[in-house]
Amino acid sequence: MPDFVDQVVLHIKAGDGGHGCASVHREKFKPLGGPDGGNGGRGGDVILEVDPSTATLLEYHHRPHRKAANGKQGSGGNRDGANGGDVILPVPDGTVVKDASTGEVLVDLVGAGTRYVIAEGGHGGLGNAALASTKRKAPGFALLGEPGDALDVMLELKSVADVALVGFPSAGKSSLIAALSAARPKIADYPFTTLVPNLGVVSAGDTVFTVADVPGLIPGASEGRGLGHEFLRHVERCNTLVHVIDCATMEPGRDPVSDYEAIEAELAAYGKLEDRPRLAVLNKADVPDARELADIVRPMLEERGLRVFQISAATHEGLPELTYAMAEMVAAARAAAPVPEPTRLVIRPRQIGDTGFAVRRVDDNTFQVTGAKPERWIRQTDFTNDEAVGYLADRLERLGVEEELTKAGAKAGAEVIIGSMENGYIFDWQPTLNAEAVHQGPRGTDNRLG
Repeated sequence: MPDFVDQVVLHIKAGDGGHGCASVHREKFKPLGGPDGGNGGRGGDVILEVDPSTATLLEYHHRPHRKAANGKQGSGGNRDGANGGDVILPVPDGTVVKDASTGEVLVDLVGAGTRYVIAEGGHGGLGNAALASTKRKAPGFALLGEPGDALDVMLELKSVADVALVGFPSAGKSSLIAALSAARPKIADYPFTTLVPNLGVVSAGDTVFTVADVPGLIPGASEGRGLGHEFLRHVERCNTLVHVIDCATMEPGRDPVSDYEAIEAELAAYGKLEDRPRLAVLNKADVPDARELADIVRPMLEERGLRVFQISAATHEGLPELTYAMAEMVAAARAAAPVPEPTRLVIRPRQIGDTGFAVRRVDDNTFQVTGAKPERWIRQTDFTNDEAVGYLADRLERLGVEEELTKAGAKAGAEVIIGSMENGYIFDWQPTLNAEAVHQGPRGTDNRLG
């Protein structure tokens, strides 16, 4: 199992709202006690919160399905149901949240304690005590609780580390990070030992920074060869690049300069990395032939504007100088970087004059109604109860849906779809169902419905 995860898809479900209760107060010598059904509790939210102590998304790789608690149903005696508990998911600072299906960025979470409600719990249904009015004194129905939001989101770390070690497979990157820090990556003498980045914390004077041992790149990585795009995505999030060059390779057609140029060509083809400061490390100086080659190659790389360090990860030769050089580059990059602003959540109120719904003609006598309110009311309605259906008709009429249907050319018996064409509720429209008609008849019925 991986021990580092910087991108994960979360399957999230907020809690459903509890149903309202339809109840009539019953007490000796009080036959007409009136409605006393309580409201359902609200479903719990799923909340993302920036936690400075969280550095990886590993927890969500193991458990990608998260669900908040449902609200409880209301009961008689005007007792409301309990709200469902929220689920708070800690994420690292700088986590980017995207819609998993479209890739749209939903929010960029920056700043300790920043919270974002990624999935809202459903509203609890009103009990019949809250639905009572002068026209409907003892409702024989209650509203259903709304389902909570359900969605898939992708969490992605914006920043993995300060320094990325880049180079060919088996160039000695894992050995170098093990020598610089307390990280203990898998080290072997075959290519692609490292499949995910290894992170190490390095101290140099007053500067503490993280180093990522990025899996080895190969020619064609920018076009997706191997796991190129995944590897380059890790590099993109580091502010300093260190070329680790193998001076002891025995592979034909390879030498330190051509290795450096091949990696630079892939970084250039990928783009987005032109402004990253770089330095070069000539590794495996403990091998006699490698030391001689490093002496020859060093001036060639310095002519390209690079600071070059000759080291041995095995014997720790040259590591103190390299560590302080990396710390200097990291400090400069941090000083030049703009101060990240805490995430600002934008609230967009509805425009003045916006009815909150829209009516669209589908064909000659079929119409679609969309909008938050009518679609929510559909979800709250118990269609097995005629009185509840009549109450829905009253709400739609007061909202102006009937008037807009008439303007759109709807006639009695028209097929009206409320919600999406695939999952919406379909009914035959009868314009006589309006709020001016006073409900009469036994509880749970409506004399306007045949």
